[in-house]
Amino acid sequence: MNNLCPCGSQRAKNECCISIISGKRDAETALELMRSRYTAFTMADGAYLMRSHHSQTRPVKERKSIEAWAKSVQWMGLVISGTQGGEAPDSAGYVEFRALYLEAGKMQEIHENSLFKREQGKWVYHSGNHR
Repeated sequence: MNNLCPCGSQRAKNECCISIISGKRDAETALELMRSRYTAFTMADGAYLMRSHHSQTRPVKERKSIEAWAKSVQWMGLVISGTQGGEAPDSAGYVEFRALYLEAGKMQEIHENSLFKREQGKWVYHSGNHR
C-alpha cells in the first residue's frame, strides 16, 4: 500500500495532507492548503473542500456534483508551478498549479493560478484564474 501523500510532497499522507483534512492541524501556508485541497479531491471529500473554501465564494450548492465528478476521474498528480506570498505571516497568496487526471480515458488538467486568503486566521481558497 502506498503511504505517500497524493499531493506529491513525498511525505507520508497521515503526516501531510490528511492531518490538515482531518482537522488535527491547520495549513501553515497557502501552498499547504493547496496540496490538502488536491488530496481532498482525490478522496472526493466535499465536506473538506467546502470547509477550506472562502465563505464569500463557497459553492455550497455544487458540493454533490463536485464529489461525483471527483469520484469519476482518476487523479494522476499535482504539479506546483510557483507561489507568490501565502507564507505564515501573510494574509493572502497565490499558488499556480496543474492538477492532472484521466477522464474517459483522456489525460486532462486543471491549470490555475489560485488566490488564497486568511479567514478567521486560517488559510482558505478564494478564487482562481484558469490558464
